[in-house]
Amino acid sequence: MKSDLFVFLFGMWILILVGGGIAVTILGSFSISGFGELDWFIGSVIKAIVAIILVVIWIIILSKLKNWIFRKEIKS
Repeated sequence: MKSDLFVFLFGMWILILVGGGIAVTILGSFSISGFGELDWFIGSVIKAIVAIILVVIWIIILSKLKNWIFRKEIKS
């Protein structure tokens, strides 16, 4: 059980680091032009939507990992 907890924590930290890297390198440098004064607003909306999608994906991945660990523990 203890090693499974470490696997879950390791997976969680990997997802945090990957998500932070994606947010900083890709979303941070993303910009839109051609909409005049609304450039910053449209760019911010797109960044927010992508960030929310990433959070939902990370939650789903962690939930699947947690369920896999607990199913494995129940079987043993």
